[in-house]
Amino acid sequence: MYYEPEPEDPEDLRLKRLIDEEFTRHPFYGRRRIAAWLNLDQGETVNEKRVWRLMREMGLVAIYPKPRLSRPGAGHRIYPYLLRGMAVGKPNQVWATDITYIRLARGFVYLVVVMDWFSRYVISWRLSTTLDTAFCLEALDEALGEGVPEIFNSDQGSQFTSEEFTHRLTVSNIRISMDGRGRAHDNIFVERLWRSVKHEEVYPAQYMDMIDARSGLARYFPFYNHERRHQSLGRKTPAEVYARQG
Repeated sequence: MYYEPEPEDPEDLRLKRLIDEEFTRHPFYGRRRIAAWLNLDQGETVNEKRVWRLMREMGLVAIYPKPRLSRPGAGHRIYPYLLRGMAVGKPNQVWATDITYIRLARGFVYLVVVMDWFSRYVISWRLSTTLDTAFCLEALDEALGEGVPEIFNSDQGSQFTSEEFTHRLTVSNIRISMDGRGRAHDNIFVERLWRSVKHEEVYPAQYMDMIDARSGLARYFPFYNHERRHQSLGRKTPAEVYARQG
């Protein structure tokens, strides 16, 4: 069952929409550059502390070298990054996951995907009103019903470092890889997916609520997988390339 997020301060929501669009264009922007852009280019009056709070609520972290500002929960193991210098040459060699902010007319929800790196095929996705672990586990379980990768890559977020999540992978003999701090290209294909999803679907559609978002994304991802041809895939669709397993 899906619930609507609680109403949010209209001014915070307006700023979040601006931040979302700018961060989607420039995912290497941190709170300082976002704050400067808001004040100098958009004519807003907002301090860096507020921008930092809003970005944290949105689950946004810039992909550039920076000090360690947060740590995973106590007892959570951090796995090494396994993809450095690796040639990814077949489907189900590497899967990746990530979470992004999806705006609604009067609030927002979060979207998680599991994607095959080689083909860019979106294997599964889920929406949630909170940044919990449950919806990430649902997406992972659905994906594992379709296949089993050799390596699974994620960031160091608490959803992905949780015992529940990593156990799902280790019992299937999947090697776990986690993005290194400040590595801008660790999850680059998922970052490109977010730009496509937002500019081609989320922003034009202007979802009213969770049901609207779920319906729109349920239409978009089949289009993305089966109809949208990628230049980097030789003008093939992700589904065509993912079908070449083995």
